[in-house]
Amino acid sequence: MKPDLQFAPGDRSRTALPAVLSRMCAIGCLAVLALFVAGCRLDMHLQPKYLPYDPSTFFDDGRSARQPVPGTVARGQLHLDDLLYTGKENGVFADKFPFPMTRADLERGRERYNIYCTPCHDYTGSGRGMIVQRGFPPPPSYHIDRLRSAPAGHFFDVITNGLGSMYSYAARVDVEDRWRIAAYIRVLQLSQHAKIEDVPAAEREKLNQNSGAPPAARAPGQTP
Repeated sequence: MKPDLQFAPGDRSRTALPAVLSRMCAIGCLAVLALFVAGCRLDMHLQPKYLPYDPSTFFDDGRSARQPVPGTVARGQLHLDDLLYTGKENGVFADKFPFPMTRADLERGRERYNIYCTPCHDYTGSGRGMIVQRGFPPPPSYHIDRLRSAPAGHFFDVITNGLGSMYSYAARVDVEDRWRIAAYIRVLQLSQHAKIEDVPAAEREKLNQNSGAPPAARAPGQTP
């Protein structure tokens, strides 16, 4: 039998052994890590590619970016519906919408209008938005005769391409939402020039009650 090891009171062997083992373990881990790092390749990180707007000596025009091949259309960009994407029919602005406008569409148009249009056109379309009040050139009111008689396609085109001081919103507002905004502009125009006869009878009664005005006279035999 091997005799038990005896340590003198001042012997540090008891504390030195764990430290040595820990150091050896750390060295082993570093060696394994070094093997993994040496095996890594940076081909995907250091790709031989052109970044946007990088020049090129390969092409005669010196540009690395190329124009699309003539006659090709990117996926999702085949715009066959002229009315939907241009607001025109046979090259002329159309005074109709490419899809039926429901109440939900008008609510969506109001929401988009309030977000993108009110800073200049204000909530009624009179052209006195907040930034106009701060000195920005005012846009024309939607309620002038020229714009009241303008076809719906005109408003779609202005939102798409911009006009005067107004820049294009094509990158900010989807195609369908541009039509919904145009429809809501029609609502604003109607709201400022509507007659009491344009209001349904049931709603007309509510207006009279809210305003305190006497109810409209009823024909003989008409029930309240």
